[in-house]
Amino acid sequence: MIIEQDVLAAKSGDKEAFIRLIKSIEHSLFQTAKTILKHDEDTADALQETILKAYQSINKLKHVKYFKTWIFRILINECNTMIAKRSKTVPMEYIEKPVSISHHDQQIEMQDAIEKLPMKQRMVIVLHYFQDMTLKQVADTLDLSESAVKKRLQQAKVELLHQFNVNEKEKMQYESI
Repeated sequence: MIIEQDVLAAKSGDKEAFIRLIKSIEHSLFQTAKTILKHDEDTADALQETILKAYQSINKLKHVKYFKTWIFRILINECNTMIAKRSKTVPMEYIEKPVSISHHDQQIEMQDAIEKLPMKQRMVIVLHYFQDMTLKQVADTLDLSESAVKKRLQQAKVELLHQFNVNEKEKMQYESI
């Protein structure tokens, strides 16, 4: 596999291989960080730190097939560190302006609803549905059991249904998804 070859090369000090690896997942890393942090400046900082930390410690990666899980774990840890460092005072530019939600743009509504989920639920939704990770990959990335991931996914789905005010009849249709 090309990715595994690049991981092996990067572990041996090949900078170009490392760059290829990052470019292959850059968009996914950005989307995940953006979902967690919500602000472009913070997202860029988290990505920069993640890439630097990954480059400095890639030789510590034991199994090349877990590169993606490993780097997402670094990213999530970096995002959590940034959140923890935020002060209680929020800069004015971070205060979200009221937005009238249009009914015709369901994608924006869904993104807003996902951003309102608690961090633990939001992470499993993003990794599983938006980054196409398997339950096992999500579990490995978040250092959880697969059953814990399933539980968080279920809780997130229930919360999303609640946010969209889905009634019981409609809920039965969504539960089969």
